[in-house]
Amino acid sequence: MVRAVAILTVIISVLLTAFVWPSVRSSVHDVPIAVAGPAAAVQQVSAAINQRLPDAFDITEAADTAAAEQLIRDREVYGAIDLSSGTPQVITASAASAAVAQTLQSVAAGLHQAPAPGGSTAATRDLVPLPADDPRGAGLAAGALPLVMGGLLAAVLLTRLVRGTVRRVTAALVFAVTGGLAVAAILQFWLGSLDGAYWANTGAIAVAIAATSVSILGLESLLGYAGLGLGAVTMMLIGNPLSGAATAPEMLPGWSGALGQLLPPGAGGQLLRSTGFFDGHGAARPVIVLVTWLALGLALCLAGSLRTRRAGSIADPPVRAATQTV
Repeated sequence: MVRAVAILTVIISVLLTAFVWPSVRSSVHDVPIAVAGPAAAVQQVSAAINQRLPDAFDITEAADTAAAEQLIRDREVYGAIDLSSGTPQVITASAASAAVAQTLQSVAAGLHQAPAPGGSTAATRDLVPLPADDPRGAGLAAGALPLVMGGLLAAVLLTRLVRGTVRRVTAALVFAVTGGLAVAAILQFWLGSLDGAYWANTGAIAVAIAATSVSILGLESLLGYAGLGLGAVTMMLIGNPLSGAATAPEMLPGWSGALGQLLPPGAGGQLLRSTGFFDGHGAARPVIVLVTWLALGLALCLAGSLRTRRAGSIADPPVRAATQTV
């Protein structure tokens, strides 16, 4: 009984740490933004931002409004402070991160640079807004966990219900496609949490599910039930909390945001934002991450299958010899 209580206490402590620590320690650091306008004004505002919030933003200087907007659409920055017209303007992209957009507005308001007519410090314009049916982006944030759970449950069920590595992988890939079709339809047509092309969003979700399920299948094929456990811990306790789906990877503590983007949950979330709101811009890196995990899973499945066959071939001769003797 004592051992059981101790194990359960450790488990709940680990779960609490994994899911709560990133949120509690969330802050702004090295968030990419742009400052556009005349060189002198840009330098002055950039210096003021760095003085007020050291290391909070990674500032890119832009020549004018068009250049700043292009950086936002290309997902090079999350937003911009535009000084081109003399009246300060905050250009945000809530579809990239509602939390960063809100933070950028508060920072710009606190600079008190060149107040606009009427006494306001800066006008605000959302260049790439979230859908009207989901203005807070709740669907995208909440949808990260079901995607991870879907991939994990697929691996567990296929391990129990389907025999043969090839059949399991085939079933996982088929499920990734059907799951992508269903999830994209729910998020886009029912909940209104996604814009963009439906088929592109379907592809983003499908490759995220495939990367998760096939990589866990590969671990199970090579390590057995220990592989399932390792895959579950990697995707659920590390990948999901560090995905940055609710805020932004740059707002997670320390190195955790960068780590999260190297795992399928984080890469899948970023890819879905790219296809849903930015015409695919910024999709290259998450696609590379997801395809790498998918390839790794396939390689592990192959290695596990070859090991099983080799073990079987070693065991066969003694069996045949015993049969012939009898």
